[in-house]
Amino acid sequence: MNRRAAVRRVGALVLAVNALLVVSKGVVWWTTGSLAVGSEAVNSLADVAYSVVVVAGLYLTTRPPDFGHPHGHERIEPFVSLFVAVGVFAAGGAVLWRAATSVLSGEVAVATGPAAAVVLAGTAAVKYGLYRYCLRVAQRRRSPALTATALDNRIDVLTAGAALVGVLGARAGAPILDPLAAGVVAVGILYTGYEIVEDNVDYLVGSAPPEHLRSEIVRRALDHPDVEGAHDVIAHYVGPEIDVSLHVEVEGDRTLREVHDIETDVVETIRELGAVDDVFVHVDPKELGEWKDDETVEELVE
Repeated sequence: MNRRAAVRRVGALVLAVNALLVVSKGVVWWTTGSLAVGSEAVNSLADVAYSVVVVAGLYLTTRPPDFGHPHGHERIEPFVSLFVAVGVFAAGGAVLWRAATSVLSGEVAVATGPAAAVVLAGTAAVKYGLYRYCLRVAQRRRSPALTATALDNRIDVLTAGAALVGVLGARAGAPILDPLAAGVVAVGILYTGYEIVEDNVDYLVGSAPPEHLRSEIVRRALDHPDVEGAHDVIAHYVGPEIDVSLHVEVEGDRTLREVHDIETDVVETIRELGAVDDVFVHVDPKELGEWKDDETVEELVE
């Protein structure tokens, strides 16, 4: 399955699961009056709303290149991820507010029926499965939007777990456990929102990729038998993908055809790295005096 189909399929699956969870939680809320399940139903309804936006965003990002966007539309993905982050911050703030007001007012009420516990435990299990699935596809397809979606599902595991603690605490005679657990989860939710923003801001501002990836780029260039050295290696994010430019040093007695072949080989071997999009190679003959020491390259090689 190609990237476009895989990413769109995950988005549609997440939307469908969230819609089913809204229905199941709504039924239990209606029949039991559980405040914990009611808040989870509202949370799932919010998930449906953001899932619609994510599905639309993933549709846009996976469109093929066109005249106006010759490199494709993948650079939209970080913006989709930031939208998810906004939803995560809103969810964290709402949970923290509910927990604080419940403790301060002393009005803590949690239903004790088994149906509430069952639906919350089932929600946690389903969301954990979605988290692992989305994360696996996100890593395989290099999708920041699906990574953010995976983290959001991880949050839902925590919120469902906190609500379950509240239900079980009420059955044990300690309903105060509900808002206390919710407060702890809220901190985790807000931190997850920070993680999503941090990752995607790097994509938007053109940060360098991780050091191990830059080292691999340099190593692949130097592995060519005719390349004597490299300098001015620049690798940076353009959206979720990486553009690379570098100078390679060769002996000056090569023919134009040989230099072309060297350049092509270096470009192709670097582009074999899945995260790399474009590679620009400048060939410097020794006789022109353009070979030079590059401390950054030396550090990456070491």
